[in-house]
Amino acid sequence: MGNRVSQFQAVIQRSMDVKQQVLSNTELLLKLNSICDEMIAAFRRDNKVWLCGNGGSAADAQHIAAELSGKFYINRDPLFAEALHVNTSYLTAVANDYSYAEIFSRLVKAKARRGDILIGLSTSGNSENVLRALEMANRIGALTIGLTGQGGGKMKDHVKYLLDIPSKDTPRIQEVHILIGHILCEFVEREMFAESKS
Repeated sequence: MGNRVSQFQAVIQRSMDVKQQVLSNTELLLKLNSICDEMIAAFRRDNKVWLCGNGGSAADAQHIAAELSGKFYINRDPLFAEALHVNTSYLTAVANDYSYAEIFSRLVKAKARRGDILIGLSTSGNSENVLRALEMANRIGALTIGLTGQGGGKMKDHVKYLLDIPSKDTPRIQEVHILIGHILCEFVEREMFAESKS
C-alpha cells in the first residue's frame, strides 16, 4: 500500500511539474491573455464560441462550453458556447455517409460565422477532423485557437493562437487544457459581468 501511495505522489508531482512550466511560460500566458480579450470582444459582438475535440478532448470541449453557457462563479446571462459533438444522430450520420474526418467541418460550415471563435483541442495537434474544422473556420473568417501538447503538431499551421502544453503525456496535457478552460471561463465571466450578483 505504501508503494502505491508513493506512485500516486509521483503522478501528482508530474502533473504539478507541467503546470509549473506553464506558470513560468510568459509567452504562453500572454497568448492566453489575448485569447481572453478575443473571447470577450466576440461575445460583446454577439458572436459565438464553438469547441471541438475527440475523446477526453471532447469532454473538455463540452465542459468549457457548459461553464460559459451556464455559469462559472457568477449568476449572469448565458454566453453562447457549444461543443460540436453533442448531437449524436448528426455525428453518426455524417461519419457513416461521408467520413469521421468531416464531422466537425460540416457543422462549422453550417453554423459558424465571421467573427465567431473556434477552439480546437487535440493533445497531438494532428486530429484530422479538428484540423478540417479549423481550416473551414479560417475560410469563414472565424478566429481559430488550438490547445495541444508540445510542439502543436499540424495544428500550429491552422490557428491564430496556439497554446501548446509542454508535455507529450496525454493525461498531463488534458489536465492543463481544462485548467486553461477554467481560467478563460473565470476571466471572461468576471470582466463581462463584474456588476452581477454572485
